[in-house]
Amino acid sequence: MSDKHEEKSSDLALAIDIGATKMAVGLVTRRGEMVDREIIGTDRDKNANDLFGGLAILVKRHIERAGERHGGKVVVIGIGSAGPIEPDCVSVSPLNIPSWRRFPLQEAIREVVVDVPIFGDLDAKAFALAEGWLGSAKGHSNFIGMVVSTGVGGGIVLDGKLLDGASGNAGHIGHIIVRPDGNRCGCGARGCLEAEASGSAIEQITGRPATEPSYEIMQRTGRMVGLAVASVCNLFDLSLAVVGGSVALGFGPTFFHAAQAVMDDHCKLSFSQGARIVPAHLGDRSPIIGAAAIGWRGLNRSMSAP
Repeated sequence: MSDKHEEKSSDLALAIDIGATKMAVGLVTRRGEMVDREIIGTDRDKNANDLFGGLAILVKRHIERAGERHGGKVVVIGIGSAGPIEPDCVSVSPLNIPSWRRFPLQEAIREVVVDVPIFGDLDAKAFALAEGWLGSAKGHSNFIGMVVSTGVGGGIVLDGKLLDGASGNAGHIGHIIVRPDGNRCGCGARGCLEAEASGSAIEQITGRPATEPSYEIMQRTGRMVGLAVASVCNLFDLSLAVVGGSVALGFGPTFFHAAQAVMDDHCKLSFSQGARIVPAHLGDRSPIIGAAAIGWRGLNRSMSAP
């Protein structure tokens, strides 16, 4: 996330992460150091405006903290949101937040913070940027970054560039079919990875929260993820998958060993043999650092434009 233009050590990105179970706002330097963060739960029973109201309080608080606590200034806002989204989060429709359907997130934030550029993208694409910048994919030009949490999302980097797709929603690995005629997904299809391996799916399948998994569930979840990742590696000529999120990291080695075994069985092409699946390096910092990366990338591009 280097910047060719004049940098100030006091410059900060206000980073916003929108998830199904929690929302977070933080402050991140140009070097990727997270200097502040606050997290609130996502109350999915609230209406759209009330839900945003809680987020707006955090945004205002961090604008103030930038100067008062850190001696800096917010020069850009970066958003990582569960999807689908419209480009730059003009509107967001997270499948696991029913009250937000085409919610005008960018406009709502602009009413809270004026005269600061706003850039947004999918949360899992932000995660991929973070892990490529400072995490387990640093130095790699081709990889998939993936979040297995309440939902399942991904971001694919090819030749050093994050894939966007026609509407900005490329990388939705959570909607690869891993079990035909399987569980019904929030998107309406059956057998999506998100319907089989996400935290929400695990609770529905077992009747227990994903924080209380059996050994068999940890293995099954890893196998399902490994199957989807193997397909992506074969399709896009990838040899690395970096995975974060509360489910994947919470299930730990059992999950990763099961996923790797399935990948070993299904990555048989000459270019995909030996593909690896590894834990995220940045841990719970990656969503905020990733959202900031979206902001810094957007700002750099806007300053480079003729």
